[in-house]
Amino acid sequence: MPTLNWIGKEAVVKHHQAVPFRLLEAVPERSCGDASSGNLIVQGDNLHALKALLPRYAGQVKCIYIDPPYNTGNEGWVYNDNVNSPEIRKWLGEVVGKEGETLDRHDRWLCMMYPRLVLLRQFLREDGAIFVSIDDNEVAALRLVMDEIFGAKNFVATVLWQKVFAPKNSARHFSEDHDYIVIYALNADSWRPNLIPRDEGANARYKNPDNDPRGPWTSGDLQARNYYSEGTYPVTCPSGRVISGPGKGMYWRVSKANFDRLNQEGRIWWGESGNNMPRLKRYLSDVKDGVVPQTMWFYKDVGHTQEAKKELLELVDFNTSDDVFITPKPTRLIQRILQIATDKDSLILDSFAGSGTTAHAVLKQNAEDGGKRRFILVEMDENIARNVTAERVRRAALGYTNAKGQAVTGLGSGFQFCRLSAEPLFDADGQIRRDVTFAQLAEFVWFTETGTGFTGTADSPLLGVHEGRAIYLLYNGILKDRSIGGGNVLTGPVFDTLPKFAGPKVIYAAANRMGARAAREGITFKQTPYALEM
Repeated sequence: MPTLNWIGKEAVVKHHQAVPFRLLEAVPERSCGDASSGNLIVQGDNLHALKALLPRYAGQVKCIYIDPPYNTGNEGWVYNDNVNSPEIRKWLGEVVGKEGETLDRHDRWLCMMYPRLVLLRQFLREDGAIFVSIDDNEVAALRLVMDEIFGAKNFVATVLWQKVFAPKNSARHFSEDHDYIVIYALNADSWRPNLIPRDEGANARYKNPDNDPRGPWTSGDLQARNYYSEGTYPVTCPSGRVISGPGKGMYWRVSKANFDRLNQEGRIWWGESGNNMPRLKRYLSDVKDGVVPQTMWFYKDVGHTQEAKKELLELVDFNTSDDVFITPKPTRLIQRILQIATDKDSLILDSFAGSGTTAHAVLKQNAEDGGKRRFILVEMDENIARNVTAERVRRAALGYTNAKGQAVTGLGSGFQFCRLSAEPLFDADGQIRRDVTFAQLAEFVWFTETGTGFTGTADSPLLGVHEGRAIYLLYNGILKDRSIGGGNVLTGPVFDTLPKFAGPKVIYAAANRMGARAAREGITFKQTPYALEM
């Protein structure tokens, strides 16, 4: 399989492992509505944010959508699209080293994207998929990198989105009318897209010129090139004309007996004069509730960049959004992705949140179909996260007054706003920070042991059972005993108080004082914090 190499690759392919785990710190004054809705907006570098989110959400996300920098070379606006921001340059200097100072913008883009894509993959459910917006600048590199991370066999499709509705006469060569959306599944063999809801245009193709009692219908070919041993026979039109067969090299799709039955039932259409090549009637009442998604998405169906900008400017401060977002995505575009790739209770992740379109689209789709989808957004820039991302979602959820002074009803729900802790989970000496709570550490222990996100309640030393083994954590007085020989240390008396489990047990604690009894009880002991070095 072809692979892609670039300056700095060796330094970043395993960099995600070196990223320290940080904690999510709630910011109640920036949260909105029902903060317990499961919706989350995180402000912080998305590499660190993804690492912090993994213990809670690994393996639970149904759909990831990201709109990363396109790497166009345009540095004329605040939300830098050249991967040349101070934060990225600092990161490259620390991770890639002196070599990073001479990287061209394509090398920098790949160094930035690779560890983030590696982490994103870990969030997907077995039936999950990732959708990535991109343009011609990096689509070729993106495909090769995603082949490496997700597996070439898990490539699903590349969608072309018609992002503008008129040609740009100022174009140097061609007017660029489309972007790409590259789609990979965690397991493409089993991943299946949902059908797209039928619109009025699709239904309008069904008519009833002969007043068929079965209702509106459209017709389809009865002949095909695929060989069928019973598919060659003459038919007689209602006009009396005999058609000797389906045509040279062609075969009827049905046998003579089935053809005669369909004709008797009035399911064959011979044309208004009764003299045409026969076609099979397909009734609107028989078709599926939707249509198979296609790879060409036209602006009339999913919106365009001007529509997206208009949506944004109605919801946030004009100057802020105008300076920052030149080509935001329309909510209809993200809704199309949600329709294809999510169920009504799915979790959606966007780690390049920007203007918050993904969250807005989730709220709109839920309002339209009664769903309870949840979103996780990550935005690096503090000003954007606070004044654009969160503010847009807040107004969309709670309602707002538009420029005409008209009240716009909110879509409902809310979100919790979080930022990343300034310090990692472990201090410089490798010890767990004193202010880390039992619930926070429980997420990391569960993730370390299972590789999946923790969904328990963290109110018991027994965190849960995974693949036949019980996982326990003794930490921070969960047993109401903080003494040196007490609740954080595994002793015989402590073990006797733990919730019972008949099978094998993994117990995380500061020390083990049970001796040979631990083996007899089926205990695998793991010492904190050393067993948590990930």
